[in-house]
Amino acid sequence: MGRIFETRKTTMFARWNKMAKLFTRISKDIAIAVKAGGPSPDNNPALRRALQNARLGNMPKDKVEAAIKRASGQDAKDYEVVLYEGYGPHGIAVLVETATDNVVRTVANVRMHFKDNGGNMGTTGSVAYLFQRMGVFRLAPEGLDLEALELDLIDHGLQEMGEGTGEKGEKQIIIRCAFNDFGQLQAAIEARGLTPLSSESEYIAQNLIELPEDKANEVLALVDALEQDEDVQRVFHNLA
Repeated sequence: MGRIFETRKTTMFARWNKMAKLFTRISKDIAIAVKAGGPSPDNNPALRRALQNARLGNMPKDKVEAAIKRASGQDAKDYEVVLYEGYGPHGIAVLVETATDNVVRTVANVRMHFKDNGGNMGTTGSVAYLFQRMGVFRLAPEGLDLEALELDLIDHGLQEMGEGTGEKGEKQIIIRCAFNDFGQLQAAIEARGLTPLSSESEYIAQNLIELPEDKANEVLALVDALEQDEDVQRVFHNLA
């Protein structure tokens, strides 16, 4: 087991604004999960993952329950997940995952963010080949026999396991699998009585690019602008 190298995270916008954006993103994840698999987390692995992420993000219980209720109603919004691709400043590849009820609005906003921050929006397939879609689980390391866990989970789809950190610098164990094995590995983790801190599908850059700090900050300004957009769920890039 080694250290999994992660692309740097942005922390540029105000905490309260970031928290509000996080709750919006999780609410959309809940809505998409409920639409696909129903409102019961016992029978809906995607909803269980969304609820785990809600707990990690300290999303209030009443907001979580309200999101499930809204998603179960007749007037629930029908979100479409759309992936946009492009290049940021200095040739950094960027993938933008959105959940939208208005594609025309979303594509216009994403294009604007790229243009206003020194990037260029690309066509489908222009940078996606530089990333691998994977299931990613984060666990608290306390009380874990990491060597035994790694050997156990290999039979259930585990491809990578290593050490990482949370946004506050706390140690985490990161487990990755092929996206097609997401549900299988989730079931294996849960069967061992473990509750992940978070579990999401992510696009992992296969080759990272290092830039001087001033140029890296230009890229992160684009990432930050995209992340604050109401339709954007997640932003992935290959900046080291």
